[in-house]
Amino acid sequence: MGRIWITGLIAGFLMASCNNTEKSAESDSLAMRQRFAASPVLTGEQSLKQLETEDGFSVQLVAAEPQVIVPVAMVFDEKGRMWVAEMTGYMPDTAGTGEEAPNGRIVILEDTTGDGAVDKRTVFLDSLVLPRALCFVEGGLLVAEPPRLWYVEVKGDKPGSKILVDEKYAEGGNVEHQPNGLLRAMDNWIYNAKSSKRYRKAGDRWLKETTHFRGQWGISQDNYGRLFYNNNSENVLGDYFSPGLGATNPNQRTVDGFNRNIVPDNRVYPIRATPGVNRGYMKGVLDDSLRLVNFTAACGPLVYRGGAYGNDFEGNIFVAEPSANLIKRNILRDSGYHALGRQAYQGKEFIASTDERFRPVNLHLGPDGTMYILDMYRGIIQHKTYLTPYLKNEIGMRSLSQPLNCGRIYRVLPEGVKGPQPVQLTADPGKLLAQLDDRNGWVRDKAQQMLVDGRYRQIIPALRARLQQTDRPLGLIHAMWTLEGLQALTINDIIALLQLPDENIRTQALAALPSLLNTSNSAIAVPLLEQLAASPRQAPAVAYVLPALQKANAAAAGRLLRSIWQRFPDNRFVADAVISNVRDREEALFEEITAWSADTNLVIRRHLQKVITDIANRRKAKLDETLVKEFPRGNLIYKTICQTCHGADGDGIQSLAPPLNHSDLVTGKKERLISIVLYGLTGPVEVNGKIYKAPEISGDMPGIINNDEFSDADLAQLMSFIRNAWGNKAGRVTEQDILKVKQQHKGREKPFTMEEL
Repeated sequence: MGRIWITGLIAGFLMASCNNTEKSAESDSLAMRQRFAASPVLTGEQSLKQLETEDGFSVQLVAAEPQVIVPVAMVFDEKGRMWVAEMTGYMPDTAGTGEEAPNGRIVILEDTTGDGAVDKRTVFLDSLVLPRALCFVEGGLLVAEPPRLWYVEVKGDKPGSKILVDEKYAEGGNVEHQPNGLLRAMDNWIYNAKSSKRYRKAGDRWLKETTHFRGQWGISQDNYGRLFYNNNSENVLGDYFSPGLGATNPNQRTVDGFNRNIVPDNRVYPIRATPGVNRGYMKGVLDDSLRLVNFTAACGPLVYRGGAYGNDFEGNIFVAEPSANLIKRNILRDSGYHALGRQAYQGKEFIASTDERFRPVNLHLGPDGTMYILDMYRGIIQHKTYLTPYLKNEIGMRSLSQPLNCGRIYRVLPEGVKGPQPVQLTADPGKLLAQLDDRNGWVRDKAQQMLVDGRYRQIIPALRARLQQTDRPLGLIHAMWTLEGLQALTINDIIALLQLPDENIRTQALAALPSLLNTSNSAIAVPLLEQLAASPRQAPAVAYVLPALQKANAAAAGRLLRSIWQRFPDNRFVADAVISNVRDREEALFEEITAWSADTNLVIRRHLQKVITDIANRRKAKLDETLVKEFPRGNLIYKTICQTCHGADGDGIQSLAPPLNHSDLVTGKKERLISIVLYGLTGPVEVNGKIYKAPEISGDMPGIINNDEFSDADLAQLMSFIRNAWGNKAGRVTEQDILKVKQQHKGREKPFTMEEL
């Protein structure tokens, strides 16, 4: 058993020894404890003064309580007004008492005087339980209120009819682990974080499709519609390819080029002591001055595309970290279809605060080209499901349970600018067409959406003419996707774009091609696809188009697919793109590749073998319904707590958690599993001889010993369930087994490591 860490005044640190370094560390931590012993509740103006900002920028307070309370998500309308989701019920105390109260709201915030500050508040919807995401679509507003996704008509700033879009939008999980985002992307689909679903309104119908699983809280897109996201411990994750590609073979657990680690550096630099983090008692979580070392609550990523900050900031990705009271800036660099990034600074942040209650949870690009910050302004941000006794003690010492009725919205201004005014868009199709070329990405996106939602088919000839103006590629790309949204994009449009020298335009054209391929036009596209497939940079995108071509021209698709993998058998992006075409035909392709080459080290062969192995495991892992009946409470807890990271099939989710299915950690000694569930597990994890570590998974699994919702009987059911679900088969766990482990490790707080287990 590892050392016991002390709590109270110097919780989380080793007792002082004779070592001078340890004495110095203790001295530093005590000094910081004294300096930040109190955490007073500040007004918006007072908290603003606690912000330190990058040179060349200033921060303006746009709204504060009572105008806004606990803002967590926001969208702007065409008038520049903010529609904000207020999650008022989140964690009223450390037990989450009353969290299910219907006190959430959607409010409209407006600046009627033009000074940049909100002076008008209108409640659009109230009596909601923990609303978490919003999106404008065709005269209405999508509202995520777990577990449901609603479409609410907007009638003069008042709600009209309410339509249920998805009754299982956020099924299972807790508040920290449920879908959110509702990003209306360039390709006219709506994507989410912590989800593998995408949505689209088609007339009176709502389409719902499977896409790649992405992120945890917040999602953003770049100028080419690629998606970027993160999880609580990973700075920036994202995709190399357009979001609608690559999700056609459910047998693939991962697809290279999606869910990539874009900025691997997870270091943070708070300007105050941050002991109030869930695992602050663990060695390495805080430094000697009680400052957080690495991300623990990364969220709300924003790709900046506003045009107001200068060229050096275009395409930068900003990330909020509420546990450390800061906002990080990352610089993205493109290399072909590789997107890689780095932190903008070492040792400092773009914005940081000495106010512990400054809790930035979402970042948004505004109609004025500036970045808006949603600050929950709360003491408690850790959900009760994983709240440790250490953090409860921290909350108590500085009275962090209050306030419950605050919230702030800020915007970041370039220095010397009093306040750029938001662009207002009108229902004039000619003006909207011109705004597809605006320097502000928000304006371009909104103009495209308004043209599509307004069904302005009279603008189709002008949009098609815009495709001929290749000197401004961003506006051209928006024009193409607007035509796609109006169902007016033709094969001839795509063919012309595929022949342009601009690789970004060609890639966008390839991404749009599946939406219009059919038996009558596919033959026209095949020669160009064959030509593009010869390029290692375009071959993966061509391969991702082939499932659509397969439906229209199976012979041509098969011929093209074979030529691609034979040309690039050692390209990992090509390999996974090829495999995306062969759902339930993986073994046949494997035999074909084996006959073609005896080289067992070919990348495509190795990737394919992994998929085939996964399929075999999954067949063995079909859930026995009698198990659900035997352990109903265990099944329910698994869906609520575990499934969001370990997957419905127990095979784990990339960047989150390793597999439970066929895991010796699950089916081995039950005392080991009990210890993990109760106290958590940290660091690299070995499952069946394979080492899983960040960024492939999150580095920490929290324990639930301190969660009062679950009795020992509940936990016994949970562990018995996962020890026998899917392909697992092991003995049951009893309440007595759990009690024995609790007694053995009485007083323990920190999670286990693999070495200890």
